[in-house]
Amino acid sequence: MRIQEIKFKDIKTNYSILIGENILGILPQKIAKLCPLTNKIMIVVDRNVPKRFEKILRKKLKKYDLIFIKFLPNEKAKSLKFANFFLKKLLHNKFNRSDLVIAVGGGVTGDLVGFVSSIYKRGINFINVPSTLLAQVDASIGGKTGVNSSYGKNLIGSFYQPKLVLSDTSFLKSLKKREMICGYAEILKHSIIKDKKFFDWLKKNTQNILVKKAKELVYAIKKSCLVKLYFVNKDVDEKNLRMVLNFGHTFAHAIEVKNNYSSKITHGEAVLSGMVLATKLSKIKKLCSEKTYNEILKIYDENNLSYTYKKFNNKNILDKLIPYLKNDKKNQDEKINFILLNKIGKTYLPNKFKISVSHLKKYSKAMNKF
Repeated sequence: MRIQEIKFKDIKTNYSILIGENILGILPQKIAKLCPLTNKIMIVVDRNVPKRFEKILRKKLKKYDLIFIKFLPNEKAKSLKFANFFLKKLLHNKFNRSDLVIAVGGGVTGDLVGFVSSIYKRGINFINVPSTLLAQVDASIGGKTGVNSSYGKNLIGSFYQPKLVLSDTSFLKSLKKREMICGYAEILKHSIIKDKKFFDWLKKNTQNILVKKAKELVYAIKKSCLVKLYFVNKDVDEKNLRMVLNFGHTFAHAIEVKNNYSSKITHGEAVLSGMVLATKLSKIKKLCSEKTYNEILKIYDENNLSYTYKKFNNKNILDKLIPYLKNDKKNQDEKINFILLNKIGKTYLPNKFKISVSHLKKYSKAMNKF
C-alpha cells in the first residue's frame, strides 16, 4: 500500500503526516533529513505497544545514542509529576535542543511527551509515532500538548508542532475493539462537524473500521486528519474556529473528570456520549432538526454504540456534571461555551451559544425526555 502524506504548514512551521501500513522502517531516513544534528534520542514507549516495535526501533536507530523509557499511560499519569520525571531524564543525560525525543504510543503518551519537548530548553526536536486509532486521527494532529490537573483535563499545556507524525496502521492490529471505538469517536466527530459525504461513507463502513480493514482504515485516518487540519490551519492557537473540534468534548471532559479519569469510561466513549448530549441540546434549542438528531442516533444504534450515551439520560446525572462543565477551557466567563450543531457537516461558531448554569439546569430537565 502506498504511503499517504498530508502536509501541515503555517507561518511558524511545517511537517508531514505519513499514513500507511508497515512504514516504521522509513523513520531513520526521515530523522536524518529533519534532524541532521541529532546524536541522542529519547524514545518513550507506551507499555501497551507490542515489544516487536521496540525491537524494530532499536535495530533501525542503532547508530544513535538511544534511551528507551517504558511508560504506562493513563489520564492520572498525564501530569506535571510525570512531566518532571521526563525532564530530569533529559537533563541528566545532557540532551541538546538539536537532539530528539520520540513518543511511541497513544494520545496520553503523545500529549505528555510533546509537552515535555516543548518546554525542555524552550523546545527540543519531537517526532510523534501514534500507536492507537485515537492518536492517529486526533491527538497527534494539530500541535496541542499538555497535562491534566485536579481542576480539569488538558488545562496545563502548550502548542508545539512535531517534526513528523508517522501513523503506521500495523500498530492497530493489537488493539481491542473498545480502543478502536475510542478512535472511531473522533472520526465520527470529524464527519459530523465538517463533511456530510464522509458521514454517509461512515454509515456504510463503520464496521470495516472497527474490524481493522486496512484500506478503510487508511482512508478514514486520512479524511479525519484533513478535517482536523482544516480547522487547525485557520486557527493554530485555538482562539476561535478551532474550538469547533471540541464538539461533544465539553460534556465529554466533564464526564471524564467527574469519574476521576476512571477506566470505567474511555475518552472515546465520553466523546460519543458528549456528541449525543450536544446534539440533544441543539435540538432542544431548535438549532438542529429532529431528522439530524435521529440520523446521528441511527449510526450509534446500527453499530452497537448506544450504550455510551444511554447512561446519561438522567437529569440527576446531568446536573452532577455542571460543576465540571464550568471548568472547560473554552469558557471565558461564568457561562458555559458549547459547540452546538446546525446539521451534519456544520456546527455553529464558538462563542455563539454561552449558557448560564441556571439555564443549563432547565435544559437538563428537557434533555431527560429524549
